[in-house]
Amino acid sequence: MKRRILAYLDYIDDILQNDDSNDKEHWDKVIKKHLDQISFFAHERLIHLIVFALVAVCTVISIMTVIATGKLEIIPLIILLFVLLIPYCAHYYLLENSVQKMYEQYDEMIGKTESYFKVKKKK
Repeated sequence: MKRRILAYLDYIDDILQNDDSNDKEHWDKVIKKHLDQISFFAHERLIHLIVFALVAVCTVISIMTVIATGKLEIIPLIILLFVLLIPYCAHYYLLENSVQKMYEQYDEMIGKTESYFKVKKKK
């Protein structure tokens, strides 16, 4: 998924930089395809948010169980959950930031044929 999303972002950036067409019909097609991809990646983001939250909740419950009961047999489970939690966090971070970037690309695409707002980046 990481390669796909990064390749897609690069692909759209390339289109935005190298395609100087002001043809509304052309950009409407590009925008429609882009909105489909945003939808796919946003769905993926939602699924990973749910999984990430469940793993985090299970981790906290496991830690609290060890604290409350003193059962050290649960520590391997906690370690396993942390091993899962860290990559889920990194992957969700990538998905969230990539979808936000796609929103910016969408705004830029709309701006190719008509007046449209653009959020200024902080310095």
